[in-house]
Amino acid sequence: MGPDAVGVPLSKKAYSAEAGATQDAYAQVPGFYTLFRTELVLSARRRSDIVNPLLFFVTVLAMMPLGIGPEPEMLSRMAPGLIWVMSLLATLLSQESLFRGDYEDGSLEQLALQPQPLYFPVLAKVLVHWLVTGVPLALLSPLLGMMLNLGAAGYWPLFISLVLGTASLSLIGAVGAALTVALRRPGLLLALIIMPLYVPVLIFGTGTVQAALDGYSFGPQLAVLGAILAVAAALAPLASAGAIRISLEN
Repeated sequence: MGPDAVGVPLSKKAYSAEAGATQDAYAQVPGFYTLFRTELVLSARRRSDIVNPLLFFVTVLAMMPLGIGPEPEMLSRMAPGLIWVMSLLATLLSQESLFRGDYEDGSLEQLALQPQPLYFPVLAKVLVHWLVTGVPLALLSPLLGMMLNLGAAGYWPLFISLVLGTASLSLIGAVGAALTVALRRPGLLLALIIMPLYVPVLIFGTGTVQAALDGYSFGPQLAVLGAILAVAAALAPLASAGAIRISLEN
């Protein structure tokens, strides 16, 4: 009688707690989609945030043959690294403004004061940043690869690796942007913080394309890029949320 009398209430309490946690999780979904839609509309209105990284990406790569020579073999050998480095720099160029506008108008502080965790607002902002920066870079990459005489076998691996890699770059860069959001000119410090974290993505992204061009399987490199993206998606928004709170307190 004793164990039953104790066990039944405890099981009901555990069930109630689990049901409450599930309801709280589902309650975050509408707010996430609302914020995501709002950020997407705002990004569409700030066209310079979309155009500037793409213009930088295309302009610098278009000038590369003028600087290193028009030899097709040399361009073909350097194309994967050039495209990936320029994609990384173009993503870095737009990271500074990720939280800047919200910090200046006070909406970032309002988000931090809400009882809901900052994980979902940060994730929504990073997702929009990737959609307006990383995805266009990936879509343009085969065309620029053709201009740099990239082999036909490298087009598809280049596109897939940039889709996965730029998502990781946006997530990692959000941590640096959150740490430096309260600074007036965070450009150099932001680069110093996140550039070392970009190196693994750059190595495996370039390695994916090079493996395809050499006739080897590029699946292992893509698997590593996917693993980096999974870890970044789980940890980077949490780290960014903590960095935002630290920046707002100082």
